[in-house]
Amino acid sequence: MSGSIPFYQKHHRHYDRGYRSRETESAISQYQQSSNTYSSHSSKSTKGIRAATYTALDEPRLSPLPKRVKPTYMAMDKENQIIGYVVPIFRGSHEFQSGLSDTEEARAKESAGYLARRDLFASGVESERIEHKSHRTVMRESAERISLSKRIYENEEYHKHLNEDSLMHTPEFVIKPRSHTVWEKQCVRLHCTISGCPEPRVVWYKNNVSIDPMATPEKYKVESSYSVHSLEINKCDFDDTAQYRVSAMNSKGETSAFASVVVKRFKGEIDEFLPSPRLPPCLEYGVTFETHLVEKFGVSFGREGETLSFGCSVIIYPSLQRFQPEIEWYRDDKLLVPSKWVQMHWSGDRATLTLSHLNKEDEGLYTLRVITKSGFETHSAYVFVRDADAEVAGAPGAPLDVHSLDANKDYVIVTWKQPAVDGGSPILGYFVDRCEVGMTHWAQCNDTPVKFARFPVTGLVEGRSYVFRVRAVNKAGMSHSSRVSEPVAAMDPADRTRKGPFAPWTGQIIVTEEEPVEGVVPGRPCDLSVIEATKNYVVLSWKPPGEKGHEGVMYYVEKCVSGTDSWQRVNTEIPVKSPRFALFDLAEGKSYRFRVRCCNSAGVGEPSEPTEATTVGDKLDIPSAPGRVVPTRNTDTSVVVSWEASRDAKELVGYYIESSITGSNTWEPCNNKPVKGTRFICHGLTTDESYVFRVRAVNAAGISEFSQESEAIKVKAAIASPTPPYGITVLECVRDSMVLAWKQPTFIGGADITGYFVDYREVIGGVPGKWHEANIKSVSERAYRVSELKENMLYQFQVRAANMAGVGIPSLPSETFKCEEWTIAVPGPPHDLQVQEVRKDSLVLLWKPPVYQGRDPVNGYYIDIKEAEADFEMWRGVNEKATDKTFMKIKDLKMGESYVFRVRAQNKAGVGKASDSTEPVEAVTKPGTAEIVVNVDDDGVISLNFECSNLTADSKFVWSKNYVEMTEPERMTLETKGSKSKAIFKTPSEEDLGIYSCFVTHTDGASASYTLSEETLKELLKISHDHKFPIIPLKTELAVELLEKGRVRFWLQAEKISANGKVEYVFNDNVVHQGEKYKMNFDKNTGIIEMFMESLGKEDEGTFTFQLQDGKATTISKKDAGIYEVVLKDDRGKDTSTLNLTDQGFKDLMNQVFSVIANSSTPLKIQSTEEGIRLYTFVSYYNDELHVTWHHKTVELAGQAFDDAFAEFQRLKAAAIAERNRARVAGGLPDVVTIQEGKCLNLTCNIWGEPVPEVTWLKNEREMVSNDHYILKFESGKFASFTITSINTSDSGKYSILVKNKYGTESGDFTVSVFIPDEEPGKKK
Repeated sequence: MSGSIPFYQKHHRHYDRGYRSRETESAISQYQQSSNTYSSHSSKSTKGIRAATYTALDEPRLSPLPKRVKPTYMAMDKENQIIGYVVPIFRGSHEFQSGLSDTEEARAKESAGYLARRDLFASGVESERIEHKSHRTVMRESAERISLSKRIYENEEYHKHLNEDSLMHTPEFVIKPRSHTVWEKQCVRLHCTISGCPEPRVVWYKNNVSIDPMATPEKYKVESSYSVHSLEINKCDFDDTAQYRVSAMNSKGETSAFASVVVKRFKGEIDEFLPSPRLPPCLEYGVTFETHLVEKFGVSFGREGETLSFGCSVIIYPSLQRFQPEIEWYRDDKLLVPSKWVQMHWSGDRATLTLSHLNKEDEGLYTLRVITKSGFETHSAYVFVRDADAEVAGAPGAPLDVHSLDANKDYVIVTWKQPAVDGGSPILGYFVDRCEVGMTHWAQCNDTPVKFARFPVTGLVEGRSYVFRVRAVNKAGMSHSSRVSEPVAAMDPADRTRKGPFAPWTGQIIVTEEEPVEGVVPGRPCDLSVIEATKNYVVLSWKPPGEKGHEGVMYYVEKCVSGTDSWQRVNTEIPVKSPRFALFDLAEGKSYRFRVRCCNSAGVGEPSEPTEATTVGDKLDIPSAPGRVVPTRNTDTSVVVSWEASRDAKELVGYYIESSITGSNTWEPCNNKPVKGTRFICHGLTTDESYVFRVRAVNAAGISEFSQESEAIKVKAAIASPTPPYGITVLECVRDSMVLAWKQPTFIGGADITGYFVDYREVIGGVPGKWHEANIKSVSERAYRVSELKENMLYQFQVRAANMAGVGIPSLPSETFKCEEWTIAVPGPPHDLQVQEVRKDSLVLLWKPPVYQGRDPVNGYYIDIKEAEADFEMWRGVNEKATDKTFMKIKDLKMGESYVFRVRAQNKAGVGKASDSTEPVEAVTKPGTAEIVVNVDDDGVISLNFECSNLTADSKFVWSKNYVEMTEPERMTLETKGSKSKAIFKTPSEEDLGIYSCFVTHTDGASASYTLSEETLKELLKISHDHKFPIIPLKTELAVELLEKGRVRFWLQAEKISANGKVEYVFNDNVVHQGEKYKMNFDKNTGIIEMFMESLGKEDEGTFTFQLQDGKATTISKKDAGIYEVVLKDDRGKDTSTLNLTDQGFKDLMNQVFSVIANSSTPLKIQSTEEGIRLYTFVSYYNDELHVTWHHKTVELAGQAFDDAFAEFQRLKAAAIAERNRARVAGGLPDVVTIQEGKCLNLTCNIWGEPVPEVTWLKNEREMVSNDHYILKFESGKFASFTITSINTSDSGKYSILVKNKYGTESGDFTVSVFIPDEEPGKKK
């Protein structure tokens, strides 16, 4: 008899007959009939029933080294007679899972049971003792059992409804579905048992997509019966490899369970079973598809754990709904298939790829391929995945690319790649975890970290599937876990490649029963070798012996230190099944030899030939550092980095590249997945920043030293030929020539366009001829007259742009134009429309006049506008009256809206044809936008200043007056230093009035303008005069005091004077100095200047002057008050003239001064404030002694003017009241509170507002209510308190207080952080 119940169904209460072979079904049927026959005697012989596993214990010829027995579930009596079939309930014990006992005695018992049962099956005695029941009796008993089960079920349902509320509960999995590994074209069924009240609704999912069995009845079958639910997958193919989820939901809640299905292919028969490739549909002869990819995805950046989506829009012409293209996605040239990590979507016009829960394995070059009958189109871009934030600061990044190799019955090698980020300290090693498919418990495979990026995992259970993950550790802590590996089954490789329909691998353990023969001791294993040796472990490999009898064999491994003959058995308790073995705990640096023995039930065989001496240590060396690193320019955000490969590197995995801003010494990884080539494009760099690069190599032994740093390179786009111009139009046409215009290329290649070349060709009968050059020398303007054409002939044109990198490809051929003289009266279209100074609500439109004027000169222009997405009928005029300028500032735009513009010229005959429209322009003020600033320096020089923050190396400042470029201005000087440029006025006057603008080339449109009006010029000239001739302000004028003993004091006080201030003392135009007669004092801190005279005599009559100088500022103070005398004398005598500036004379003079001041005042203006209505004016001159008188006749404050002013006063007054009385948090709350778990937290803050505000407390943006744990109070309308009793870690979070009254709302925020104190020494953690 051949066949047995799969190991995962032996533990399952509701096993499925669909997994059994026909022989197995027949055998079990016999056991059931035997059980029914014996049922009448069961009560008498209950004590005699026992498991066959424990029979024949006294068998004399038992080997202490038996083949691992397969557990049986036949029930027998004392005389070893079969009485039924037992399905055990799974209890999860280790012994039951492994099928192998822990002691020699238990193994002997299992071996004895196996041999006894084999002999039992060989005999036919049992068939004579079976008492058969009639078919009618069996049917009657079966019907009675079904009836009884139904009555029990109905009774249970009845009692549930009697007290439904107390019995209702969320769904629970009594038995969860188990994972399976099957061959292609086999069927698989997933089972589970679910309890729940009300009865739950069950839905099955494949990779989180619900399964609809009605849509594909030939593929899926879903059944539910008595809380047992199953999903049957018919004829599995490779695409059925997935994670399946069963979800149970009722009114109380929802729960889910998971299971994996792995579908394997026969080796050598892949082509036979693979589905034939889906070919594109073939259309009728002559139909050709044109495929265009638009809205293409670019370089993308993501972080581990995030979801990233990108794609392209696909335009296919002709568009036939019933014929759809084939969409394929590739990562690093490997075709992607849908999985739980990768989802693909095709909407009919857009292909989208979604990467859920990003990992570093997802990094790479992604390519979209759209395939039609006529060929295919592709687009590629790189996706970078950065490390997630470490749970512990300084911890390394997660390992990646975890794979399982060389899987065997109880052994597998796990490999991975080291992360690029080590967290700032070297990685100490890696931990490998394993988990059985369908389970959630992870077990750590190694006790100490291993540095080698490969590790042999032993102790697997044969027939079960496993997944693995890896974690890195350094001195700071543990990294995140890597992405889980693909499932791998622990099984003999020979079983994987076995052909034929009778022994596929379905996760079953198949027992082959044979005729009893005499046991044969197996021979020697052969080809023993050390396939891998590190300082942590050594891996041995061998081939089974040629002579092994009819039983399977197991192996013992022995070792001895080189130079001795003392062999020691390594696996003393349990022999291994796989011809692979990993030895741990060997002394590093010592040499060992190894040999292997085979064993079975007949005994232990002779040892194999020993291996050569093997020294414990790493045999694979860490690669050497890569050679010279050379960066080259690529785009304005990327650099191409190339390097010399590491010399003599073995098993090289790839390279990691790092970049650093020059001088920062801070390094960032450019890639988180090793690249195998010696060239890589580093994206995400900052434009115009200088970077250096370094590279290191990776293999399983570790990561090399860094290469030498590259030379610094500035990130900017590499120079390339420009793209084609577009939008070719005709501006004028005469009998033998045409004037063409076109638009600048969208990409100029990183360098200024040096010129354009125009080609033309004749079109005769719809057939175009050969291209001819129109100009040999390039033209700099975007307009050109093509001469020597033939009248009334049809022509097409194309234009090519050139820069220092060369001539670009030509544009698409223009429309067909006829060469005939224009005779229309109205002008032709304006051309070369440009947009500058784009802001959120305005922009400036520039254009050039039409080449064809019409019968009369152009006398004005009209500008039209419409939204970019609006229909053609939505064009509307901007200006009602024609403008004679070739520019216009367009205002009142809507922020964020995109617009297009066009211009029409007019003359006396009328309005001509409109120009081509501009490209769409979005009304938005870009970040970093600056305006022109007017400055007057200390020398009184007036200048216009403009600064641009996003300059490139090729950027230039272009200054214009009235939007005409000033190449060599006569009245201004242009200066540019770095990112700043200024236009300096030489001799400002009315000739300089106008609009001044500055445009910066090779930017995203940085530009601004400033209007210099007559009034503005006057203000600037006044400021300039004050800066040229500054005056030191004085607190007091020069005064004279008469002191005792005839001493005289002259003094004054300046308002402010610096340490560089100087003073000269002058008497009658002569400078006097410190001496016996004059004593001087100058206190620069107080600004007091003094001069003392010891006595005043006749010779001292005259004028005393203090001359102050502080930098450029000066002042002169004289003592002139009093009675002034002018004395005229000659030989004949003298005459005296007196001017009295005391009393009335001084008042009369001041009244004249005040009259001049009053006449300099501006008209009265009205201003409303919260205090009332204010009337004010400005005067050009002012004196502290000025007395002000107001008259009503100077301004009209009545009627509408008074109403408007009074309404504004009322509004401001109400706003001031609201500001004084609005609710506010006056203080008392900290920003952050850190508190120990178990303590009590109390905070109080002051609240202000009239009326008393409402107070609300929030936690993580959700409103809180007062309870025993959170005590919230608001007392006396002023004090709000917040108390947390017995605080715990769940109380950590962001808290806010919100206060509100009719005048306004305000909030205060603080953060609570709860920590757990370290446990006391000696306590068990």
